[in-house]
Amino acid sequence: MLSLDLGRLGREGSVLVEARLPTDTPLWDESGIEWAGPVEVRLKASHAGTGEVVVRGVLEGSLLQVCRRCLEPVPGRFEHAVTLVFLSSDTPGVEDDGSTHVFDAGAEFDMSNAVREELVLALDKYVVCDPDCRGLCPTCGVNRNSDSCSCRVEEDDPRWEALGALKNK
Repeated sequence: MLSLDLGRLGREGSVLVEARLPTDTPLWDESGIEWAGPVEVRLKASHAGTGEVVVRGVLEGSLLQVCRRCLEPVPGRFEHAVTLVFLSSDTPGVEDDGSTHVFDAGAEFDMSNAVREELVLALDKYVVCDPDCRGLCPTCGVNRNSDSCSCRVEEDDPRWEALGALKNK
C-alpha cells in the first residue's frame, strides 16, 4: 500500500509517496474509523545523516464520527501533519519495542501500519455535534435535541453527601 522504495531513495535522496486509500481498505479494519471518502496521503521520505529514514507529510480525509452526547452522525474533515522516523533493523542497538518504527533492510518497506497508528492516535475521540447538544435522556434514551420526555431529573445521589459535607467545611 504505502511502500517506500529504498533503492530509489538512495539514488534520489528523497522520494514522494502519494496514495489515495479507499474507505474499504483493510488498513482501516478494526480501527473504529468510518471514512466518508478516500484518505489522501502525501509523504516525503528522505535519509537523515544518522542512517534513519525520516518521513514527513499530510493525511487528509472526510470522517463520519458519532456525537458522544446524542449518538447522531457528525461529518467532519480530518487533516493531520505527520513526522515518522524509521530505523533499519541492521542498526546496532535498535529494538522493535513498539515505540520505534523498524524496517527490515531490503529493496522496499511498507509504511502503512505506522501511518495507521499515527492517524488513529490523532483522531478526536470526543466529538460533539453542537456545543449546546443536550444529549440523550439517561432514563428513557430519547434524544433531547429533537424530543422531550417526562422523565424526572434525579437529585444528587445521596452517596455523595459525605463528600459534599467535606467540601462545605
